[in-house]
Amino acid sequence: MKFTPLALAATFVIATSFTAAHTAGSGSSSSTPTCKSGWIYSASKKKCVKQTSEVVPDKSLKAQGWALARAGQYENAVDLFHMVADKRDPEALNGLGYTHRKMGQVEKGIAFYQEALDINPNYILAREYLGEGYVKLGKLDLARKQLAEIGTRCGTACEEYLLLAQAIDTGKPIY
Repeated sequence: MKFTPLALAATFVIATSFTAAHTAGSGSSSSTPTCKSGWIYSASKKKCVKQTSEVVPDKSLKAQGWALARAGQYENAVDLFHMVADKRDPEALNGLGYTHRKMGQVEKGIAFYQEALDINPNYILAREYLGEGYVKLGKLDLARKQLAEIGTRCGTACEEYLLLAQAIDTGKPIY
């Protein structure tokens, strides 16, 4: 089921507090109120506001985009990542890469990862996902190149290095 960007905005505003807390590992949840149709909860104003009366922060769009992507709602996640105002935001570009790769559009995903890395070459997660894209395509030499780059930047014991090494060894992407 595909939602309109405004419906997605309403959904993520409600879930943003929980998603941020869950992602940070705090284990706490939020008591963000729900609003009637056509309205969204504004954390800054602490009340429901018309959907068109407030710009949703990029941070919230990305957080909800990742939550949707991890839940397998890739098309909805793509919509939110595209709504990010900063079109050169490496995290949003990485999210677009991830969602396109998961939808089977691996080459398109790789292009987004490369764009993110052009902006921030030290973005280790984008390197891991790029390497997994290469594994998916059977381009293990290019995946190993990303593994070496990750090793140089965070060592051979960091999570991204270990996950990509496992993907290369098994021939199957982990994420």
